[in-house]
Amino acid sequence: MLDVEGFILVGGASSRMGADKALLRLGGRTFVERAGAALAAVAATTRIVSARPEHARLGPPVVEDVFTGAGALGGIHAALRSCRAPWAAVVSCDLPFVTAELLAHLSSLRGAGAEAVAPRQEDGRPQPLCAFYARETCLAVAERMLRGDERRPRALLAEVRTRWVGFAELSGLTGAENFFLNVNTPHDLSRARDIFEAREK
Repeated sequence: MLDVEGFILVGGASSRMGADKALLRLGGRTFVERAGAALAAVAATTRIVSARPEHARLGPPVVEDVFTGAGALGGIHAALRSCRAPWAAVVSCDLPFVTAELLAHLSSLRGAGAEAVAPRQEDGRPQPLCAFYARETCLAVAERMLRGDERRPRALLAEVRTRWVGFAELSGLTGAENFFLNVNTPHDLSRARDIFEAREK
């Protein structure tokens, strides 16, 4: 744990949701609290990455973007720039079903030359917003990409030595079918709450 710091990305305008996603609740906890609880299993400290000063009231210290308006890659860059540990664990707050078990599994796959560890969703798409990044290498690559107007986190993962984790490697973990449910709209939130309530019955 001492070689990993955790970062919760809460950027974005939440325009499709119509409310600040960081403040949304599931099971009595905000999305930020849920992400923080999962990260606590693998990270010595956890911080929020946000361009909005009001997010400081959520609890963890806030790290501001260096490249403003640069989307999720800008958030990852800000996390890596402020990280003092060899690795940064990054989780987006709008993935409320990410678990400590998932992050512990991803963390265990660091090593053997990997400069990032990232899962693939059930549909095969890469998920860069629930991933581990080696600070030194990934920071340099992210900064170069942002200065060249690249904004896609997947481009960073394609550039460095990424240990891709296929969904088949994760499917045996509890709740795997919903790990990467992305909550962007009121419909997504309603679905997430239905899933959560069904689990609690």
